Amino acid sequence: VQLQASGGGLVQTGDSLRLSCAASGRAFSTYTWTMAWFRQAPGREREFVANIGVSGNVKYYGDSVKGRFTVSTDNIKNMLYLEMNSLKPEDSATYYCASRQKVLLLGRNPAGNSSDYDYWGQGTQVTVSS
Repeated sequence: VQLQASGGGLVQTGDSLRLSCAASGRAFSTYTWTMAWFRQAPGREREFVANIGVSGNVKYYGDSVKGRFTVSTDNIKNMLYLEMNSLKPEDSATYYCASRQKVLLLGRNPAGNSSDYDYWGQGTQVTVSS
């Protein structure tokens, strides 16, 4: 499985940005896959942003992005997206997409730890100026 994140850039507070992650290989091959976004700012631990089961029925969000970010997939194109609205300077980080071959279940483990994932993309930088 290979993941390629893109779409980062420099934006201002309140702006919107959409990140994309192209997946190749076995990701998206069955509905047992989970796709996720994490982010990491300099000097800080990697933080869970959002994830989604490939079926699209189950999603989880980190507390700091709830109501502002939306995760989605295009299973035909093998793409993962992160729509980010009302961006804040504290959203500045390198954003990584990740995947695992394990189903995401509603009401169960939200799979919000980086150790839950086996495959990682290279990251895309998002900088939000104040």
